[in-house]
Amino acid sequence: MEARQVRGRQGLQWILSGFYLFRLSPFVWILLCLTFLLIAMTLEFLPVLGKFIFTLISPVFMAGIMTGCRSLEQGDQLELGHLFLGFKKNTVPLITVGGFYLISQVLIIGIFMLIGGSALVDMLLYGKRFDEQELMEVMDNALSASLAGLLLTVPLMMAIWFAPLLVMFENMPPMIAIRKSFFACLKNIIPFQIYTIALIILLFLAIMPYGLGLLLWIPTVFASIYVSYQDIFHFGTMPTGKEITEEKEEMQNKENTENNQETRD
Repeated sequence: MEARQVRGRQGLQWILSGFYLFRLSPFVWILLCLTFLLIAMTLEFLPVLGKFIFTLISPVFMAGIMTGCRSLEQGDQLELGHLFLGFKKNTVPLITVGGFYLISQVLIIGIFMLIGGSALVDMLLYGKRFDEQELMEVMDNALSASLAGLLLTVPLMMAIWFAPLLVMFENMPPMIAIRKSFFACLKNIIPFQIYTIALIILLFLAIMPYGLGLLLWIPTVFASIYVSYQDIFHFGTMPTGKEITEEKEEMQNKENTENNQETRD
């Protein structure tokens, strides 16, 4: 399976089609995302270990959400149970993807601390105070460390972006899925840049009304990940949001017509 290169404007189309998928079942989407966030927050109460566990199993939840997107695409219903489907299929490979993500994060944090130096670590972890001259030096190190962390985080996100979907839908081994995800994102770097900028702008708008816009933003992001996967790996199979809505309305009208016919008979 090879990834194709798409036009830059597709980055916007992914968001639009993702929003249409959200509109097909908004209340279930919100419930599903709130449940996912509740699980994450609950694990946060476990010191250190909770974050490790959530990082390990996050691809499992992601695969389940993507399965729900596929159900919507095929005209079926989105259900809360979709969130946990990754625990029934390809669980070990999905956790392996999570393990790769966890180890990479630990290495990036280690590099960040190494570049930042012990003074930065003391300031961040223990709240140590410095005089003006020392603080300027610490901030210089912090800037260098942040740039290095960012340069390493972007390739990591590219490697993880499609990996759970490739493992879940294509039964790919984890490391092959990670490699294919990275090169698929690299091949489509321009649409992903447009996609990221658009999502950041929408995030600021979503936060403004007391954060209520996040109830739309988060599900749309999840759905747009699935749309981008279909567009790049299964081009031509993912209909636009308008086509999905029209198809569902057509099926509903056909069903109503058949029911009316049976009533008359």
